[in-house]
Amino acid sequence: MLTRFLQVWLGAWPPPGAGIAVVGHPARDKPRWDGAEQLMLGVTDAGGRGVLSVPPAHRDAVAALVAGLPADAAADVLAARLPAVLGRPDQVCFTGVFRWSQAPAALPDAGAWEPSDSPGIPDWLRPFPGEVLVARDEDGAYLAGVGLKPHDVSGVEISVGTDERARGRGLARRLVARAARRIVAGGAVAVYLHDPANTASAHVADAAGFPDLGWKIHAMAAAA
Repeated sequence: MLTRFLQVWLGAWPPPGAGIAVVGHPARDKPRWDGAEQLMLGVTDAGGRGVLSVPPAHRDAVAALVAGLPADAAADVLAARLPAVLGRPDQVCFTGVFRWSQAPAALPDAGAWEPSDSPGIPDWLRPFPGEVLVARDEDGAYLAGVGLKPHDVSGVEISVGTDERARGRGLARRLVARAARRIVAGGAVAVYLHDPANTASAHVADAAGFPDLGWKIHAMAAAA
């Protein structure tokens, strides 16, 4: 299932050889699930082999940047030069931890599924289509929630956020595991991405059944 998802998401998988293969994928010319552009997207495995997906018109220029370079060196070159090559010099490249699961942890359920436009839903959850998974206190106030990014029918990414006053209760891991079980039951792979420096998010992923196998996600976005 993961292979099928990456083939759709990136345009190719597995990588044809060592290092990073650059693929011209028509999906990079189209808006992503939330309407924003995603001109570059890549995944590398624990051995540094991976696929970098860019718009077809830029494929050859990007391939020339990384030709013959090992993954670490290629990442440095891409960070320095790729935004300009893709016509977005104001953006920056970043690398995160790529995790997935088809066997979520059997944690107790938390929260309830609600339409993303329900009353009391925080602004960050409202852009997610359909339902979001929300935990509330006894007065109905938001404590924590999960939104699902429907990249493809074969792969759905989980995004989680917890109100500061509700942290340390294990809500996030239970929400993530419950959401992952819904994704897997629907025949897709559940995906979880996070910043390498976000140790709290890493702990949630580990507890919810998303092991860190050394894989990385590579993308490009506007500078914060």
